[in-house]
Amino acid sequence: MGQVLQHRGPDEEGYRVDEQAGLGVRRLSIIDLATGHQPVTNEDETLWLVFNGEIYNYREMRALLEKMGHVFISNSDTEVVIHAFEEYGDGCVEHLNGMFAFAVWDGPQHRLFIARDRLGIKPLYYWISDDQIVFGSELKAVMTHPDVPRSIDFTALDQFLTLEYIPAPRTIFRGIYKLPAGHCLIFHDGKLTVESYWDVQLRETPKDERACTEMLTDLIRDAVRTRLVSDVPLGALLSGGIDSSTVVAFMSEASSVPIRTYSIGFEDQTYNELPYARSVAAHFRTDHCEEVLRPDIAPLTEDLVRHLDEPFGDFSIFPTYLVCKLASQSVKVVLSGDGGDEVFCGYETYVAQSIDRYYRLLPASVRQKGLPALTDWVPPQSAKKGLINKVKRFVEGGALPASLQHTRWMMFMKDADKAQLYQPDLQASLNGCTVTALLESQFQRAFRLDPLAQQQYVDIKTYLVDNILTKVDRMSMAASIEARVPLLDHRIVEFALSLPAHYKLHRGRTKQILQRAMRGKLPGEVLSRPKQGFSIPLKHWLRGPLQPLMTDLLSNDCVRRRGYFEPQTVSRWISEHLQGRANHSHRLWALMVFELWHRHMLDGGKKTR
Repeated sequence: MGQVLQHRGPDEEGYRVDEQAGLGVRRLSIIDLATGHQPVTNEDETLWLVFNGEIYNYREMRALLEKMGHVFISNSDTEVVIHAFEEYGDGCVEHLNGMFAFAVWDGPQHRLFIARDRLGIKPLYYWISDDQIVFGSELKAVMTHPDVPRSIDFTALDQFLTLEYIPAPRTIFRGIYKLPAGHCLIFHDGKLTVESYWDVQLRETPKDERACTEMLTDLIRDAVRTRLVSDVPLGALLSGGIDSSTVVAFMSEASSVPIRTYSIGFEDQTYNELPYARSVAAHFRTDHCEEVLRPDIAPLTEDLVRHLDEPFGDFSIFPTYLVCKLASQSVKVVLSGDGGDEVFCGYETYVAQSIDRYYRLLPASVRQKGLPALTDWVPPQSAKKGLINKVKRFVEGGALPASLQHTRWMMFMKDADKAQLYQPDLQASLNGCTVTALLESQFQRAFRLDPLAQQQYVDIKTYLVDNILTKVDRMSMAASIEARVPLLDHRIVEFALSLPAHYKLHRGRTKQILQRAMRGKLPGEVLSRPKQGFSIPLKHWLRGPLQPLMTDLLSNDCVRRRGYFEPQTVSRWISEHLQGRANHSHRLWALMVFELWHRHMLDGGKKTR
């Protein structure tokens, strides 16, 4: 189990085994390189801990714990966690500011305690039987244990094909679960308990917009400053958008030497953001490094699917991995702007939801049948977005139930599509479990928030943790570097969701308060530019260099042999996409990823031709 996680911790390994429990750890050395070994124990060796992540307030916590009589033998943040657990018990997580997944084995009590950070920046998977629990930072570690079975959870498969990711607590395997963000797990005398220890708490915010902007600026400045603590070189991932540029701005403010920045671009200029990244790098005089991603990614596809362990459809894994790989040549830690879209309402789906109140004045038959049928006849544009593509996407999402709010535009396979795609046995196995019900239940949890904050809340609990943060963690760890996300400091998250809606989204303009906070700090073209999104021109590549991979993975014989999907539907989607009559890139890519995953995880690692 430790060996398959070597990429997460290439510097060191450690183990602790007794009659009832075994703990293993792979370490990527960031803080206290000399004495920060794991597993870590307390003074009398009754507690043992393995830890993944960083605690940003560890110095303050150490000083407090030393005043309480705790004795430290290292300078690591990991040792702070074990003494905090010794002092506060399960409540120790409420004192930690950081990204983490850790496990504490209490030998005398025969009790295992596991916790995952508030936002789910670091992952944790587990499987439980009648008398044992197996856990790890990635699914592959759990699957390595000989007792763990491999059986597809078809409800999870349906979620993946709809959303391009699998929301917690499910995984693609029946009986293996993700520990949800902000939760802890207790395994004691064969009994399992999973409890939430954190949810978004609304904060008091100033009534004056200027005061709110100043408070936000101070929060971001402090979040960035605390994430610069490192005993190894660090840098920043710079896309050229306002989020990553904001992080670079405050890093430059806190650093006495030029910081290192890394960017990935594309030959297709409708996808390329390098000019904006260069502008920011020049503005702050960073030590800048960049590469252009070209469509020869087929060999890389299989490797990244293996790193993800379960089907994952977000195209942006490729630029994310390659920019991390680029950074890994000179640093071991990077800061990124991930989370800014959820925290400050940067997605176009929020704008679409604000427009929908007028769109819904149209008769239901027009919204659900007439306009979708009309736009289906209009071929998509070749550009990344464009007016026609936006209209087609808006009409497609607007036909879905209003109870889904903005998540309607984050779904990539409708019920009508799945009715044509799924074989009867697959359809029957779902037992009425729908993605719609899952998302609606998340909205119900946020009913006390204003409508915009409800949408942010649902994104934070689903898309952010199980798509964005999963991608960032796996791709950075695949390159053996650590990625830190200062905009997801829980203080910033709670502050932003507590703000009036028009501070974030006003007259179709997103991230209003962040733009005000960064006015005068960032180049004007970065502040005024529309959101692009960190994606790749996959719809074009599937008609070109990736077409052989697609036709191999989704051949009629292969689809028929699997028995999950209707070959005629898959063939029709391929034909329509290749002829340019429709953009089926999301659907086709999801099916390709599933087939690759199936070959690797269930067919003994069969290679594509």
